[in-house]
Amino acid sequence: MTYRGHVENGRVVVEDDVDLPDGTPVEVKPVRGRAPGRARAPAKDKNDKLTVSRRLLKYAGKAKGLPRDAARNLDHYLYGHPKQ
Repeated sequence: MTYRGHVENGRVVVEDDVDLPDGTPVEVKPVRGRAPGRARAPAKDKNDKLTVSRRLLKYAGKAKGLPRDAARNLDHYLYGHPKQ
């Protein structure tokens, strides 16, 4: 279960009417971009970020001295598995 709250005078204050017994273990995780008096950060469009594959494309074809079948037989060259 997740409860929302805020920090007041250095202590976490839960906004919901929650009655947790003393000694209950809790985990506090700050929410990025939210603070009293600050507007909520606008959500970024998922298209604004480059995907991992797009970021890695700049390295495509840059390795030198690899066997021609390195991609197909990667497990063979790394771990000694039979070639495909």
